[in-house]
Amino acid sequence: MNAIIHTDNLSKYYGKGNIIKAVDELSIDVYEGETFGLLGPNGAGKTSTVRLLNCIIKPTGGNATVKGFDIIKDEIDVKRVTGLLPESPGLYEKLSAFEFLEFMGSLYDVPHNILPRRIEDLLKLFNLYERRDYLLEGFSRGMKQKVLIASAIIHDPPILFLDEPTSTLDPRAALMVKDLIKTLSENANKTIFICSHILPIVEELCDRVGIINQGKLVAIGTIDEIITKANKQTLEDAFIALTGGIEEKELLSWRQQKSATS
Repeated sequence: MNAIIHTDNLSKYYGKGNIIKAVDELSIDVYEGETFGLLGPNGAGKTSTVRLLNCIIKPTGGNATVKGFDIIKDEIDVKRVTGLLPESPGLYEKLSAFEFLEFMGSLYDVPHNILPRRIEDLLKLFNLYERRDYLLEGFSRGMKQKVLIASAIIHDPPILFLDEPTSTLDPRAALMVKDLIKTLSENANKTIFICSHILPIVEELCDRVGIINQGKLVAIGTIDEIITKANKQTLEDAFIALTGGIEEKELLSWRQQKSATS
């Protein structure tokens, strides 16, 4: 299989003397056509990894290629072959759904003779065509997330990065977005890179998973392989074991003891 995303000791450090290691010598391969999940606690380095792979920030060390393009030397080419849904995306709510997608398409230089038809196709795919001329300020969170995902693929990139795509959504909207991701993976032949700390999302959608903790990759493989490596019965138990969950249990025990004596 071809590695469409390859990282080689990719690192991003912050602070004086580079003491904060957001991403610490990360080496992974993501294969063409798969849905890959990067799983980790809050602050583990997931978002920094996505920002590095989309050329939003520069690495401190190491390197990576995205569809063969170097993230340091080929920044524009990388951005042409990727679509990004950040964790906290911007949305111009005084535009209609059609206008917003038209604006995003123009930023990606989608040809004018192609753009209107592509917008229509995406709105139909996401069941938003009947509301194409409605202002985004009147859309639900789930509908807004659909529009944002559509804007990330308006230029038809082969690789889609989704950073916590369901973290702010209610269960109904989250289900809607999950179904949409499945459709993109199965019917649109996209390679999808999902960052999340929500285990059921990763279990349901991802072919393989990497677990990152404090910037370090601690496990990678199928869910069954990770469960076996951690010698656990579930992904949840494996995740807790691999990311230092013992300390959290000790803290919980301390709080329970405090409650019992108060």
